[in-house]
Amino acid sequence: MSRLAQTAGLTDVQREILSTVRDFVDKEIIPVATQLEHRDEYPTQIVEGLKELGLFGLMIPEEYGGLGESLLTYALCVEEIARGWMSVSGIINTHFIVAYMLKQHGTREQKDTFLPRMALGEVRGAFSMSEPALGSDVSAITSKGVKEGDEYVLNGQKMWLTNGGTSTLVAVLCRSDEGHPEGTAPHKSMTTFLVEKEAGFGEVRPGLTIPGKIDKMGYKGVDTTELIMDGLRIPANRVLGGTTGRGFYQMMDGVEVGRVNVAARGCGVAQRAFELGVSYAQQRHTFGKPIAQHQAIQFKLAEMATKVEAAHAMMVNAARKKDSGERNDLEAGMAKYLASEYCKEVVEDAFRIHGGYGFSKEYEIERLYREAPMLLIGEGTAEIQKMIIGRRLLEEYRFQG
Repeated sequence: MSRLAQTAGLTDVQREILSTVRDFVDKEIIPVATQLEHRDEYPTQIVEGLKELGLFGLMIPEEYGGLGESLLTYALCVEEIARGWMSVSGIINTHFIVAYMLKQHGTREQKDTFLPRMALGEVRGAFSMSEPALGSDVSAITSKGVKEGDEYVLNGQKMWLTNGGTSTLVAVLCRSDEGHPEGTAPHKSMTTFLVEKEAGFGEVRPGLTIPGKIDKMGYKGVDTTELIMDGLRIPANRVLGGTTGRGFYQMMDGVEVGRVNVAARGCGVAQRAFELGVSYAQQRHTFGKPIAQHQAIQFKLAEMATKVEAAHAMMVNAARKKDSGERNDLEAGMAKYLASEYCKEVVEDAFRIHGGYGFSKEYEIERLYREAPMLLIGEGTAEIQKMIIGRRLLEEYRFQG
C-alpha cells in the first residue's frame, strides 16, 4: 500500500477486502484501462471480475446474499477502483445507490425480489432524476406517473443515466399528483418508480426507449444515456416503499451515498495522478538532473500529496458519519466539493509535470485529464454543494440575537 491516503481503525476484514481490490486494480484494470477508454469499450471482463469478487453485493445485507459491509468499506473500494479507471467505479456506483434505496426504503416484497439478484450482479441498477431542461433543479421535473387501476402510466424524458443501457432496474423519479392536491410543495408530490427492463438500446420494453450512448469528452466505457417513457405501464407494487409522495426524500438519501462515492472517485483519480507525476518526475532529466530534484517540482509534489491526504480524510469522515446513522449532508457535500476540486488540481499539476508528453494519448495522464472534469458536476455541481453547505452551516450556527 502507498503511504498516502491511509485509513486508521479498519478491521482485518476491511483491510483484506481493500488489499484484494487493489491487487485486482493493479493486475486487471490499470494495464487495459487506457486502451479500453480510447475505444469507448464497455469493460465486460473487468465487470465479470468484480462480480466474482462479490463487489456488487458489498453493501447489501447478508440476509439477501451480500457481504453486509459499511459505506466506508464501499467508499474505500471505490477509491481503489477509480485509481485504476474511474468509469468502472461509475458502473457500481449507480447500482449501489439503487440497492441502498431499496434496503432503506423498499417494501419487504421489493427487497426480496431485487436485492438477492443485485448482490450477485444479475440485476444491475441505475437511477434517474435529471431531465434535459432542468439540470440540478430537481423540483422542476416534468416526467409524470398517473395511476390507472392497478398500474401507473409513466411519460417523460430523462437525461444522464449512468448504466442506462446495461442496467436492468432503474429507479426513476417522477411527479405523481395522486393524493397530493394542487398547491402541494413540489418535493412532496414526487415518487420513485422501480422500472424493470432488458439490457440494451432501443425499445427495451413497451413504452420505454434507451436511444443510445451519449458521446462524452471523458468517462468513456460506461454507458451514459437518455431514457424516454411514452405510455410506460408498471404495476403499483413497483412504487418504491409502496407509498407515493416520498420519492424526493428517497432520492436525496441515495444521493448522499452517491456524493460520498464521487468524493471517493476524486480521491482515487487524484492518487493515480500523483503516482504518475512523482514517478515521471524521477525519470525525466533536465539541466543534468531528474526534474524531481528541482525545487519547483518538489513544491508541486508537496501540494499534490497534501491535497490527496485532505480529500481522503474528508471522504472517510463523510462515510463514517453516514454509517453512524447520523445526518451527513454537510459532510458529504464538503467531501464531494473538496475532493472533486482537488482532483482537478492534482491531475492538472501531474499533467504539467509531464510537459508535452502529457498531451500525448500514449500517456495515462491524458486520460485522467479528460476524466476529472466529470467529478465537478456529477451528483451536484460545486455551486450546489456550496448551497447545501451554506444552509447547513446557518442551521448549526444560528445567530442568537
